[in-house]
Amino acid sequence: QVQLVESGGGLVQAGGSLRLSCSASRNIFSFNAVGWFHQAPGEEREFVACITSDGRITIADSVKGRYTISRDNAKNTVYLQMNSLKPEDKGVYYCNAFVVTNKITTYWGQGTQVTVSS
Repeated sequence: QVQLVESGGGLVQAGGSLRLSCSASRNIFSFNAVGWFHQAPGEEREFVACITSDGRITIADSVKGRYTISRDNAKNTVYLQMNSLKPEDKGVYYCNAFVVTNKITTYWGQGTQVTVSS
């Protein structure tokens, strides 16, 4: 059973920073990609960023220049560094990973709450 455990959420003032962590229960290279999604209150879950097993990074245009994604291979952990936070960045951030074989298997963490005060 694959587990993704997020941490690092919390309350921050606008303009502040947070670093979210996603710890996987197995080697992160076993996934084709690991990434983050954001769900604002009352909204759909949206893609934020991901990093593939070969190191390619994709960042959503809406957060480009403010968010970065990185990984610590030894810790099987992927990070989302969020800077210059805005009130609209609040919501739940979910870690996501997927594996492509003859099908696509997707895994989700339980989410971590981010609140940005104005």
